Amino acid sequence: ELVAGEIARAVGLPVPEIVFVELNPDLARTEPDPEIQDLIRASAGLNLALDYLPGSVTFDPVAEKPDSDLAAAIVWFDAYVTNIDRTPRNTNLLIWHRRLWLIDHGAALYFHHTWTNYRDRSRDPFPAIKDHVLLEFTSDLSTVDLTMSDRLTSDTIDRIVKLIPEAWLVEGSPFTDSNQHRDAYVEYLLSRLAAPRNFLQEAIRARSRSV
Repeated sequence: ELVAGEIARAVGLPVPEIVFVELNPDLARTEPDPEIQDLIRASAGLNLALDYLPGSVTFDPVAEKPDSDLAAAIVWFDAYVTNIDRTPRNTNLLIWHRRLWLIDHGAALYFHHTWTNYRDRSRDPFPAIKDHVLLEFTSDLSTVDLTMSDRLTSDTIDRIVKLIPEAWLVEGSPFTDSNQHRDAYVEYLLSRLAAPRNFLQEAIRARSRSV
């Protein structure tokens, strides 16, 4: 959520502010729903939160036609971060003040659930982009690619990865310290950007099949 969300912000996509919050497990005492009580207790400590957009509504691709350049930028971004969770069933897009906003990137960058062969996997094309809710609305993806990739410099990627708290690194990974862990994230993300971008070509093929 943190890395993908900040990448989206870095390339100019509208994402609510992302902040760190300390969750007190005592809050569960005032929650009537037992399942939510369990979630609060299990989430005690440092968490990530998104700014609340009051009055926002879920994006409906039947009722709303997004700007084609914005749609292409979002498709490019989701293909880059391997976000499987932007489909017609669950768009994870909100309309707020007549503007499209991106939320919930917890399903992105799923490679980090197992670091096996992460260097090779950084070049994966991401076939799931064919199910993207905005694919049919996109303008030329190759044109958007030039702008998006230029914005993701190595310094930008490094700055974003450095935002990951120490407490969220190393445990459950093959790395011996947080620096190694961060370096692996940076390596994966930069390798994925290297030309030729397989995820871009896959998105272009998927777009051609959808029209």
